[in-house]
Amino acid sequence: MTNNNRPYLNYRLLYIPIAFLFILSFVNCAKKGTPSGGVRDTIPPVIVRSIPENFSTNFSGNEIEIRFNEYIKLKDINQQLIISPPMKYRPVITPLSTAKSLKIKIIDTLEPNTTYSFNFGKSIVDNNEGNEFKYFKYVFSTGSYIDSLTVSGRVRDAKLVAPEIPTTVMLYKMDGNFKDSLVYSAKPTYITVTADTTGVFELTNLKQGKYRLIALNEKGSDYTFQPKTDKIGYVNDPVYVPTDSLYTITLFKETPGYKLARPAQVGNNHIIFGFEGEADSLKIDLLSDKPSDFKTIVYKDEIKDTLNYWYKPAIALDSLVFKVANGKVVDTVTLRMKALYTDSLKISAVKTGTLKLRDTFKLRANTPILSFAPEKFRVMTRDSLVLEPAVTLNTKYNITEISFPKKEEEIYSISIMPGALTDFFDHTNDSLTFKINTRSASEYGTLQLHLVNVDRYPLIVQMVDSKFDVVASKIIPKPLEGEKAKSEVTFEEIAPAKYYLRIIYDDNANGRWDTGNFLNRVKPEKILYYPSIIEIRANWNLNETFILK
Repeated sequence: MTNNNRPYLNYRLLYIPIAFLFILSFVNCAKKGTPSGGVRDTIPPVIVRSIPENFSTNFSGNEIEIRFNEYIKLKDINQQLIISPPMKYRPVITPLSTAKSLKIKIIDTLEPNTTYSFNFGKSIVDNNEGNEFKYFKYVFSTGSYIDSLTVSGRVRDAKLVAPEIPTTVMLYKMDGNFKDSLVYSAKPTYITVTADTTGVFELTNLKQGKYRLIALNEKGSDYTFQPKTDKIGYVNDPVYVPTDSLYTITLFKETPGYKLARPAQVGNNHIIFGFEGEADSLKIDLLSDKPSDFKTIVYKDEIKDTLNYWYKPAIALDSLVFKVANGKVVDTVTLRMKALYTDSLKISAVKTGTLKLRDTFKLRANTPILSFAPEKFRVMTRDSLVLEPAVTLNTKYNITEISFPKKEEEIYSISIMPGALTDFFDHTNDSLTFKINTRSASEYGTLQLHLVNVDRYPLIVQMVDSKFDVVASKIIPKPLEGEKAKSEVTFEEIAPAKYYLRIIYDDNANGRWDTGNFLNRVKPEKILYYPSIIEIRANWNLNETFILK
């Protein structure tokens, strides 16, 4: 009997190896591929329970637990966590690695009837993606209610466009024991920090009362004022809480109080006296025995707070005793002497290379210059045209200044002939030659500034760079009786760049900006910044109007 279905079966059998190969190809593809892992988690941790609950009253325990829906870790907790009011002994915060619970172990004695807040800033993040649980605040009260009053405002910087962050804003309770000097040693009653450069702040969960409002930009994190490193700002009058007022606090860096450093011998006839603070009237007198022909000369360092004290002849003593007086402050110091080399005269240029048309060429000497022979200074152009310079001696900084008319795109050779300069020890210079050049005026820009609403003089108008270094400065004096007040300022030969423009109200007319003093209740001189950055372009004349408010 013949099987008529056999051809059909054979036909079906052919599909078996084909199907097997088809399945195998999918297996290979699976081995080569990489799972995508799904959409990235961007959701911060969520609190599922707090023990005790947030905003609890009649708190009497010493441990708090906050549970989350996922594993969390703490990032920069010591810098981020703000506890208000501050605790003498900082609590223990865990986890040290990762956990689903955040625990606060309080080891300080809590004040009665006081509302405490723990602001964690950006320190709480999830373990996997680092999503921040921003500015979580846990609040409790040891009394029967939560204090809910607030004080808010803005912090600004006396010299900068925007305040540095973070800035700490603090309230000190003005009770019978309060005095302003407590800001140097005692922690405040309430604390907050500014979140960004807008300087906006809000102190929350406050109790009714009378307070002193202080702002600190600290180098440390101890909530006390360290004048050498910190900036401070204050509100003159007491703050009475509750209040609807918005407060503006201006930060400034105090000039440190005068202090004399230990003098140092740096040459056979050369001693340096370092100091800090204001020392415009510093006088140095040698108390040790000295010869009848003893002479001295003193000048200030250009950069450091240092006086260079030179004397002759040399004194053969093991030590010298000096009286150093700065106003009413008098110090007596003893310096042990060493056998050192005698300095020989060396001259160098303060700046070489390119000089602007309005700049003065300056020479620096390592010993005091007493006199110069103007006929021994010569300036020559590249076409051998000889110019007669004007020479002056800046005795304050021991700088020799050489002025002469300059033209664009010129090369100048400045020759200092032997004997042109004579120093304190009767040494003279050897032959010296310096080369400088000038650029085309088209490589610089010009700013013409018109001032509106000026209500008092004198003013100092300054252009500063991105580091707030002064690039150009001009003083507008107080007009004499019958004179029209000046309201136009022109800055020429400004290198192309972006600048800040600012006005200083020079209220004491000393030609510089003066900072404030907290204890003496002296505010820094007011500075106004132009509302936008000024861009100077090459070969461009920029006209701007500054409306003072």
